Amino acid sequence: MAVILPLICLIVFLAFGMPIAFALGLSGSIGLILFSGWDSFLGILQTTPYDSVKSFLMSAIPMFILMASFMTVSGIMKDLFEAAYKWLGKLPGGLGITTVFAGAMMGAVSGSSQAAAAAMAKAVTPEMEKYKYNTAFTMGVISIAGTLSVMIPPSIILILYGILTETGVGSLLIAGIIPGILTAFGYIIVIITWVKMKPEIAPKIDIELTIKEKIKSLKNIWPMLLIIIAVIGGIYSGIVTATEAGALGAFITLAVVFLMRRINFKQFGLALNDTIKSTTMIMTIIIGAHIFSYYLTMTQVTQNIVMMIEGLEVSRYFVLAIIIVIYLILGFFMDQIAILILTLPLTFPIIMTLGFNPVWFGIVVAKTVEIGLVTPPVGMNIFVATGAAGVRTAEGFKGVKWFVLMDLLILIILLLMPFISLWLPGLMMK
Repeated sequence: MAVILPLICLIVFLAFGMPIAFALGLSGSIGLILFSGWDSFLGILQTTPYDSVKSFLMSAIPMFILMASFMTVSGIMKDLFEAAYKWLGKLPGGLGITTVFAGAMMGAVSGSSQAAAAAMAKAVTPEMEKYKYNTAFTMGVISIAGTLSVMIPPSIILILYGILTETGVGSLLIAGIIPGILTAFGYIIVIITWVKMKPEIAPKIDIELTIKEKIKSLKNIWPMLLIIIAVIGGIYSGIVTATEAGALGAFITLAVVFLMRRINFKQFGLALNDTIKSTTMIMTIIIGAHIFSYYLTMTQVTQNIVMMIEGLEVSRYFVLAIIIVIYLILGFFMDQIAILILTLPLTFPIIMTLGFNPVWFGIVVAKTVEIGLVTPPVGMNIFVATGAAGVRTAEGFKGVKWFVLMDLLILIILLLMPFISLWLPGLMMK
């Protein structure tokens, strides 16, 4: 009963819509009380909230969120989109391709898919409406482009994976670069193919600009390039750690937008407020998850599952396939951060027992999380993008179907070709 009841409680709490942080903390508390008594439970509760979030590595999360908030309130995203539009606007679905490019650049400085989706929805939707782009296509492109922040560093998801599994955060962030670029190109292929098959969803835009005019437009993207070089270059060169890079990126972003006079006191306050809200949500989930993990440790649920997997006479790739399918299914119903915190204490020991590379598995997990951001019924990027644009949510889900298929194809490629994820981290280690 002490083992089964907390698991049943967790499922019931989540089914009735209780926030994941409180569902984890409450069900874990029930398990601890039943298994070890009130004294042990109160001792754990006395220290866990502080011990769970005091890690120096945790400081990377609010710093990267703060950097994304500064980018959003300053309007730098709009400048990036306009520059990309002048270079790519004439291509089939040019505004869609521009949005993917902008999403990749936004991902390289924010780490937050929701921040990227919201910023692009506000900047991109009016332009696509102006040129009579199909609404579902528009929302699909914006929502999917926001997911690039999951893979392209500095990814909050990869940082959190590294913290939870004690895998090198710097290696994880560098490992996400090539898969992120591959994903962006996959989205562009979908856009071009879709528009070729149905030209009416993205009418052709006649824009004639000289090379001189195109080159002139690049002057507006220097802030983005400066921040990317500071963050990625700092991590790759070893000048700063992944944790320090978050603080460096936030400081440089603030300095740039301040010198450009793109931020005032009110906007600065909004950025801080958004950062506090997002950070509090993430940290509360982590605290709840640690309480639940104490219950798993005391009841030896994790150890028993690992031993059961070791005793199965099946291929390790079959076990891996089952784990990936579970992650994809969970993505339909749960928040992505919650999925990592809830599952990694169970899945990561199994993956290590089976001899898989932890960095590669981190990229694979991030890819499944990326897919979950745009799949119903909890596709968070869909809700954020359509909400910011004032469009029906159904239009967003209708517009991502072909992109999800491409994501599944890229997931298979990453599973079959681990070197795609491990090549850059390997160079960094030399």
